[in-house]
Amino acid sequence: MKVRQDAWSEENDLLLAETVLRHVREGSTQLKAFEEVGDTLNRTSAACGFRWNAVVRKQYEKALGLARKQRKQSYRLIHKDEESRELHIVLESTQTSQNMNDRAGSAALTMSSVIDFLQNFNSSGQDYESLRKELEAVKQAKAALETKYEELEKRTLTIQEDYEAIVKIMDRARKMVVFGNEEDKGTSFKMESNGNLEKVAD
Repeated sequence: MKVRQDAWSEENDLLLAETVLRHVREGSTQLKAFEEVGDTLNRTSAACGFRWNAVVRKQYEKALGLARKQRKQSYRLIHKDEESRELHIVLESTQTSQNMNDRAGSAALTMSSVIDFLQNFNSSGQDYESLRKELEAVKQAKAALETKYEELEKRTLTIQEDYEAIVKIMDRARKMVVFGNEEDKGTSFKMESNGNLEKVAD
């Protein structure tokens, strides 16, 4: 039995699966993974995407789900760190201004130094409030981007599935035409509404 020169080996499939799972886990797209594997194996990204959707993905459904969960968890951890860092900066600046005012007050506690302290304290509170509002706006923008990203990923998968269906139809049509020509040159075909080719009786 002859083996096609461009046939996929187990190592190729494993490389494809590992690369796709890594990209999903790190928040990248499957398309970028297909491009990376295509460069490594000297194949087109479309061929890698077709192989993933047609064969490899079925074997790695659980791993793909786990990679998506890990991506969401890492997003949450990153944003929690950013929030705590921003809050820490605000608290540090407030503490610094209070310490400076305390030192000035201990040297000479006057009415003007008390007024200065209260004004500085009030402005730092306003800074914190504006930072909090800005952080809320960034969170909303991030949520909107994540929603758009998921929609784009779904569209991409739909396009890949459509591409796979078209390739199958074309392959089936080619085989039917080749075998039809060998058996009976007068055989003709018609396309059904579901995309299948059917022999038309003479």
